[in-house]
Amino acid sequence: MSRVRLDLNISIDGFATTTDQTPENPFGEDWGRLTRDYTATRTFRERVLHDDTGAGTTGVDDAYAQRYFADLGAEIMGAGMFGLHEHGDDPQWRGWWGDEPPFRVPVFVLTHTPRPPIEMANGTSFHFIEASVEDALAQARAVAAGGDIRIGGGGTTARSFLDAGLVDDLHVAVVPIILGRGIRHWDDLRGLENGYEVRAEAAESGVTHLTFRR
Repeated sequence: MSRVRLDLNISIDGFATTTDQTPENPFGEDWGRLTRDYTATRTFRERVLHDDTGAGTTGVDDAYAQRYFADLGAEIMGAGMFGLHEHGDDPQWRGWWGDEPPFRVPVFVLTHTPRPPIEMANGTSFHFIEASVEDALAQARAVAAGGDIRIGGGGTTARSFLDAGLVDDLHVAVVPIILGRGIRHWDDLRGLENGYEVRAEAAESGVTHLTFRR
C-alpha cells in the first residue's frame, strides 16, 4: 500500500516557514537559506532546473534529494505552494515550475476556489480541490497506482496532515541557521516521535537529516 510522506526543511530554532512573503518574494526572505543545501544538490539541479551538466553536490544531501522524488504516485499541496495566494485572479497561472514541473504525477492543490485541472506535457497534472485532508488523501490514493503520496507543503498543509496522524514517513532536514521568526512547526506536537522509528544522519553541509518511519 502507498505510504504518505512529508519532507521539511527546518531551522535549528524550529521554524519551517517564514512570515515575510510578498508578491515579489513569495517564499520569504529566508527561504533560500532554509533550502540552500537541497537546491545545491545534483538531483535538484537535474530534476527542477533541467541542468544535465552534472553540476551540483553529491553525498548525503543528494541522497535525500533522490529519495524525495522516488516512488511517487501523487502529491498534495496547499494553495500557497502552487501560487494561488499571489495569482488567484489569473486564470492562466500554471504554477512556478514552467512547462515541465518536477512532479511528473498528479498533484492535488487544496483551495477554497477550485478551478479547472491543468495537464502538463511531462505527466504532471494539477487538480484543484476543496476537501479535508482525509478526502484529499483518498483522492490522491485513487490515482497513485500504488505509489507513495507526498505532502508538498506549505507549512499549514504539512501541519494539518501531521495533526491528523496521516504521515507514515517524515523527513526533517535540520538546517544550522537561526531564523528567529516565522511559523513554528512543532508547537503542540508533544510526543510526535512515539510510534515512529527515528534515525539521524549528518550531511557534509552541516544539515542533520532526521527520519521518522512507522
